[in-house]
Amino acid sequence: MKNQGDQAPSFPQEDPKRWLALALLCLANFIVIMDTSIIGVALPAIKEALGYTQSSLQWVFNAYVIFFGGLLLLGGRLSDLFGQRRIFMWGFSILTLASLLAGLAWNEESLNVGRALQGLGSALIAPSALTIVMMLFSGNPKELGKALGFWGASAAAGGSAGVFLGGVITEWLSWQWTFLINVPVGIVAILLSPGLLAKGMRRKGSIDVVGSLFVTAALVLVVYGIVTAEHNGWGAATTVWTLISGAALFILFLIIQAVKQEPLVPLKILKAPNLAAGNIALIMLSGGWIPLWYFLNLYMQQVLKFSAFAGGVGLLPMTILIAIFMVLITGKLIGKFGLKANLVIGLIALGGSMLLFAGNTPVDGSFIVNVLPASLLGALGMSLAYIPATMSAMSGAKPEEAGLASGLANTSYQIGSAISLAIMVAIAGATTASQTGVDPAAALNEGFQRAFLWSGIVALAGAVLAFLFIRSPNQGEVSNTAAM
Repeated sequence: MKNQGDQAPSFPQEDPKRWLALALLCLANFIVIMDTSIIGVALPAIKEALGYTQSSLQWVFNAYVIFFGGLLLLGGRLSDLFGQRRIFMWGFSILTLASLLAGLAWNEESLNVGRALQGLGSALIAPSALTIVMMLFSGNPKELGKALGFWGASAAAGGSAGVFLGGVITEWLSWQWTFLINVPVGIVAILLSPGLLAKGMRRKGSIDVVGSLFVTAALVLVVYGIVTAEHNGWGAATTVWTLISGAALFILFLIIQAVKQEPLVPLKILKAPNLAAGNIALIMLSGGWIPLWYFLNLYMQQVLKFSAFAGGVGLLPMTILIAIFMVLITGKLIGKFGLKANLVIGLIALGGSMLLFAGNTPVDGSFIVNVLPASLLGALGMSLAYIPATMSAMSGAKPEEAGLASGLANTSYQIGSAISLAIMVAIAGATTASQTGVDPAAALNEGFQRAFLWSGIVALAGAVLAFLFIRSPNQGEVSNTAAM
């Protein structure tokens, strides 16, 4: 029998404020995902203003997602121990101050620090917010399915809408405001939280600080090794030892989790049906999706010579399609065809989109012919795959492990984002450097096409793995998964 300290946090099932609370939580999800993409259109302006190189520019993205992804498990654990609302508000406090630092950055290092601290704040916000969503609506599977539709739409739309907003802000204001926009939003979220969100229940337990440090350091070293390999060479001693050190720290992290009494990640949770396979699916999904918008932004601005605003507008059709599908259609398709079918088809569509970009993005291309069709196919794939992958990644977890499961799912997505982007940037840079005696724009474009190709292969490999390892529940089981 569980004592009171081991009980799962509970919220009133008929809380009249639950939909307003959901709006706040979806706004939070939108913001933390938007912060991965809003800088996409601003990257050329940031590069020119602060002196980044073409290869180091990715740290504007990776400094955020490394600390976001690396600390999400800790954020989930903290939300379980200290209460979801408290950690949610702490996260927004850190994100708001970090965004102010990033917006006022005076050099490359200060911006990278600001982005890393933004990642820390988001790592506290995301798992606590998702846990509150699951518990607010857990008594009504139909309402929970609808709530998860809004949640998924807020995440996917945050990724795409961030690109559009980044274009508008960069064109009409300045790149600094792609960070400063978080300040008023963060203040509003902090002020509204006490009135809309229940406190949750605190549990007794300890914090695995060592495990958190090891997994975050492992991720930093692996990504750093990949990023610097383009300059130092893959066979250089610094590259090899950096990657080996990262791998060794990750192995030590797993050992610590296996022997520690209260680990950051109880490894037995991976035995839950579909949970491990769902997390792998999220890694592969982000491995295709994040490079898509990153390189598509650069293709439109650096090859097709679009302005920042035009580049943002170019991604707007993707945002609209994702919002429509996530809110109105994906949930119905899951109910009719199940998690597995939608996930596999979505990953295939995303992979096909990347292959189209790999073979149909010439230097003299046009938006209507070379960008719009493939980008809509990619958005369709994301719309079909994201919610099934997330539901699979959280399926089978016990109620008291909801924060951990949500942190693990978000971690998988962000780790996939960071590592895949680092690899694709290295591939693009090496390909561009090998193009001697050709027009610079053509050489740059050749690198982008190679990155699109390998990103497509990642997404298609994810479809194969999902087909092989995701268990196909019947309709009733899908509802049970949503009601976890």
